[in-house]
Amino acid sequence: MNCRIDRRAVLKGMAGTALVLPVLEAMGAEDSSTPPRRFCALYTANGMSLPKPEHGIDEWSWFPRLEKEGQFEFGKSTEPLAPFRSQLSFFGGLQHDYGLKADPHVCSDMWLTGAPLHNPKPGSYNTVSLDQIVALHTKQHCRQPSLVLSIDAGVGFLSRTGTISYDLQGRPVPAESHPRRVFDRLFRVEQSSQAAQRSQLQSRIKLVDAVVENANRFQKSLGRSDRDKMDQYLSSLNEIESRLIASEKWIDIPLKQQDYSAINLDASPEGEPAEYYRNMFDLIALAFDADITRTVAFMLNREDGMGISDTFPLKLGLTRTHHNLSHAGDKDGQLEFAKYDLFLSQQLASFFTRLNSLRDPVGSVLDNTIVLYGSGASTTHWPRNLPTMVVGGNNLGLRHGRYWRQDEGKMSNLYLSILQSLGVDASAFADSTGTLATDVFSKA
Repeated sequence: MNCRIDRRAVLKGMAGTALVLPVLEAMGAEDSSTPPRRFCALYTANGMSLPKPEHGIDEWSWFPRLEKEGQFEFGKSTEPLAPFRSQLSFFGGLQHDYGLKADPHVCSDMWLTGAPLHNPKPGSYNTVSLDQIVALHTKQHCRQPSLVLSIDAGVGFLSRTGTISYDLQGRPVPAESHPRRVFDRLFRVEQSSQAAQRSQLQSRIKLVDAVVENANRFQKSLGRSDRDKMDQYLSSLNEIESRLIASEKWIDIPLKQQDYSAINLDASPEGEPAEYYRNMFDLIALAFDADITRTVAFMLNREDGMGISDTFPLKLGLTRTHHNLSHAGDKDGQLEFAKYDLFLSQQLASFFTRLNSLRDPVGSVLDNTIVLYGSGASTTHWPRNLPTMVVGGNNLGLRHGRYWRQDEGKMSNLYLSILQSLGVDASAFADSTGTLATDVFSKA
């Protein structure tokens, strides 16, 4: 028989603590008809291929050719995305104002943050990233507040970051890179009883609390450089603790039944690039479909020749590394750079096809997800005209099929538009001056 649950139902915990139940199908049609609002940020380093006119290969420019009334024609490097014309839009001319003054190698650090604000604390310059603001508003609905991924895992280091996600204090959120560890985190269900699981989680939370307390005391005796390292360590502990706490709330609620047979858990960044990306994107799609998380940030490549992904073009039969191609001033180099952009477009097309194949109560997963794709530079180390694409969200008020451009437009205004489309009650983000002046977005 069907059991109807009131949406205001709570789970009573220790000491009278009450946890609001997530929205479940058993709560009735009025709730299941409300689509989940998801966000996914995808970052590629070193900019995109934007050949010069004298190269004679304009059709390989990442930005599309603009036609009348905002309509556009896809370039060769983005042609695989043509089937999604009604679900995507390009944005040109955007920039982070601080990026014009900063070391050009920090463009990935600030891509989702727009940092800094007016008075960053000594020894730091960053602020919270867009994905973590979204996670703050969606975490009560899902098992994990957010999923942070990157090609090399960890956090990297200032100006050569290994993550694009930053917490509320502007500290880097550690990323994961290997499919098996991502799968275990998302889908591995403990075989022990619920009581045993709860006891184990509580023990782990207490252990993390004790380590944090001791680390905070120890940090006071350290020099500035060591304190910075400890900040990153504490950020990792905070991320682990929030994950454990979220897991405890969901012990009594079973995971959605899904088919994991197509996932290759042994795929790795050291192997074949397309196979690696396919598996990582499949894991994101399954996590969204099961409502394990509603916020994902994935750093596809790292800046300035750092990390394993710099060799991906060589593995694809091109003649130069990714960073080397991004600096190429000749026609052949820019053409190869564009062919790597084409490879990334092919991976994105597969991802979007997967999201369209998964169904929510209303529409597809892609219809209820805003995907942000872009880079922190237009060409290497040039912080203007950031290549930017927004995909999905058709059920969230987005109207696509446009190429919008504004010289010296604020990237933070785009981010504020995204937040409001996701239902976040925000009046500003970073240095925004308002929402983006485009009809792509409408307040949902």
